Amino acid sequence: MSAVLVVLIIIAVFVLLVVSGSFFTIATAHAGIVQRLGKFHRAAQPGLNFKLPFLDALVRRISLQVQQLDVKVETKTKDNVFVQIPIAVQYRVDPDKVYDAFYKLSDPIKQIESFVYNVILGHVPKLTLDETFEQQAQIAIDVKNSLDDSMKEFGYSIVKSLITDIVPDVKVKAAMNDINAAAREREATVSRGETEKILLVKKAEAEAESKRLQGEGVANQRKAIVEGLRESVERFSASVEGATAQDAMTMVLLTQYFDMMRDVAGGNRSNTVMMPHTPNALTDLFSQFRDAIVAGNAVPSAAASRATVGAIEPDRDGARSSFTNP
Repeated sequence: MSAVLVVLIIIAVFVLLVVSGSFFTIATAHAGIVQRLGKFHRAAQPGLNFKLPFLDALVRRISLQVQQLDVKVETKTKDNVFVQIPIAVQYRVDPDKVYDAFYKLSDPIKQIESFVYNVILGHVPKLTLDETFEQQAQIAIDVKNSLDDSMKEFGYSIVKSLITDIVPDVKVKAAMNDINAAAREREATVSRGETEKILLVKKAEAEAESKRLQGEGVANQRKAIVEGLRESVERFSASVEGATAQDAMTMVLLTQYFDMMRDVAGGNRSNTVMMPHTPNALTDLFSQFRDAIVAGNAVPSAAASRATVGAIEPDRDGARSSFTNP
């Protein structure tokens, strides 16, 4: 009785193991490859699935999520500059082509890398380094389109292709930085020159305006001095009986001379001035002013005399002369 019970227990455990092994689960965004006697039977969907014991087998679970493959391609540009181009390829398995993705490619990663190399080496050598930087986005689009067309038949779809950077040789990169720095320095120099030019022009305009205003001030000052001298002469002539305009002018000049000497003596930056110290110095100074004025008036008087006096012409015998008016 105990032996039969043991056998029944063994059979129950075996049946339980078989039944429990016939059920399996597939996670979300995944698919399962189920084979029956070594042949593809179906693609198991996410959730609870059943397979026949001893006949069906879950070979592999395949992820349907978007995955990323980083590829670094080294190539030469049209102007003979070697560059490294890191490319990030985002791909996924087509849910409707799980069979192709599993059975047609033994190593999809290597296949994608080969297509990336093929596209990059077919585009970049036709472009210069500057054009490569400018057409970075277009190169990424070309890689994506080429990979999508090629991998579609293998059950893979290319979501996006991104060129994360273009890395030239270290010396080339340093030279490019120097060129850029020189260009910016040249622009800065031109800008500073234009600024200095504007400042100089404005400064010259300000100086010209200042000189003009100074000239007007000097002219107005001289005009005021002349008017003051004229008024002083008139008042002096009217106040002092018998005084002439020449006497008044002499007195004014003498007064201005003493004012000038006072200003020179009172200035803190004036040099030593030699002054006459004899008692008759004032008389001599007045005489000098008077002689200067008389000499100045004598010049036009002599010119007038020469204009009114006729020439004395000798006669033919040289014994008499005649006076003729002009």
